[in-house]
Amino acid sequence: MRIPVLFGALTAVVVLCACGAPQARQDGASRAGRAFEEALASGAYGAACALLAPESREQLEEDEKRPCERALPSQDLPRGEGASSVDVYGRQALLQVGDETLFLSQFDDGWRVTAAGCAPEGGDEPYRCALKGA
Repeated sequence: MRIPVLFGALTAVVVLCACGAPQARQDGASRAGRAFEEALASGAYGAACALLAPESREQLEEDEKRPCERALPSQDLPRGEGASSVDVYGRQALLQVGDETLFLSQFDDGWRVTAAGCAPEGGDEPYRCALKGA
């Protein structure tokens, strides 16, 4: 008789713990993406660069042959405004802010933008992104 009660209690704990984790990841990804958008909009390119994933920042600097803070403005990334939605899959996220689509990854020190200025190719094709990592 005690086994079913214990099993039921453990199941409830697992379900409740699992429900909270995705929301925390969604909130973290959304905050990082919005901070990136706000930094771009205000011209705070150093802050925006700090929110890029290391590979994305390195790729930008390599492609443009200059530091991120000077290379980022030339990317002419769309500025996301309005309502946003976020889909999180493990440590990866897709954030839509207005017409702007960002991809993010969760690192040990927080969420970072891995790709920005992304537009769907259509059908089952991947997104095409103005700024992306290697």
